[in-house]
Amino acid sequence: MIIVPKTEISRRPEITKRTEAETGIDELMIERLVRAFYSRIGADPILGPIFASRITSWEPHLQQMCAFWSSVALMTGRYHGQPMQKHLPLPIDARHFDRWLTLFEATAKEVCPGKAADHFVERARRIAESLELGVAGANGVILGRGVRFIATSQ
Repeated sequence: MIIVPKTEISRRPEITKRTEAETGIDELMIERLVRAFYSRIGADPILGPIFASRITSWEPHLQQMCAFWSSVALMTGRYHGQPMQKHLPLPIDARHFDRWLTLFEATAKEVCPGKAADHFVERARRIAESLELGVAGANGVILGRGVRFIATSQ
């Protein structure tokens, strides 16, 4: 869940318009990015099986991810979920987050113009770091600065 201070909630439309103007990101670009990215995820030998074992209907997931990235990239507030809770039980570690970022960055750079790609990638890096810290903690590992989580059972 993305928590936004009340002062920012009232400023969301202003923040969204400014970000759209500065980066060129709009809902159509977000949808193109999400669909291209998850197409790669589905075909990926590392990440594909993890997603395939949990997602039986891709369209609702893609719609949810469009809302997520709209909230992350444009501060629209469209997403109302708990991404950390979804990721905690997954059999993932630093290697999976690195692969996710590699695919995401490549897709963003192919689908989006420079400023937009940079905006998405910077946020994706923060998300991956946060999720990795959470997954490590859920596995009883407290990560120090610069330390990565590698699951021993994988």
